[in-house]
Amino acid sequence: MTRVAQLLLVVSALALWVASRMSWVDVTSFDGLGQPKSTTLNGATWSTALVPLALVALAAAVATLAVRGWVLRLVGGLVAVATVGMGYLGIGLWVVPDVAARAAELAQIPITALIDTQRHHAGAVVTLVAAGCALAGAVLLVRSAAQAKAGGAKTGKYLAPAAKREAARQETPEAEMSERMIWDALDEGRDPTSDNEGR
Repeated sequence: MTRVAQLLLVVSALALWVASRMSWVDVTSFDGLGQPKSTTLNGATWSTALVPLALVALAAAVATLAVRGWVLRLVGGLVAVATVGMGYLGIGLWVVPDVAARAAELAQIPITALIDTQRHHAGAVVTLVAAGCALAGAVLLVRSAAQAKAGGAKTGKYLAPAAKREAARQETPEAEMSERMIWDALDEGRDPTSDNEGR
């Protein structure tokens, strides 16, 4: 589950990087001196948080190699919060009624010279896909940490050797006991065949 979460986070980071290179808004301007000029604003220019969010997703994917328990859940929670920002950046291109003023500012064009703006939604769609992958990865990280904690409590990871052998003996039928388990039982003064009829 942790490996799947890592893969999703890496895919999310890659998708955000791709979105930062895609065209988001085209700006057409005319200064009255020559031909109309067209300027393309890519994702990194239009939404400067795309690359930092990609780095957050990539850092979270790497961090899962070194952290466990509540720290892993914390990483998952931070990634979930970051997905809100990703979603906002993707949806923002649709919900903003007029991008002309912001586009002119980013392209460093006087608003009076602005003729037209055109939005490209492909980058926003890729950003939303990245947000979905990151959110799924965050959920898997939290679930993985919770299952690891429950599994550790159930199996008694830090039990004494004798207690571990007893737990293994209870989980494994006597007929399937390994040679080592049989010798351990004899060393403890137990007859490993005492519960097996006909042996």
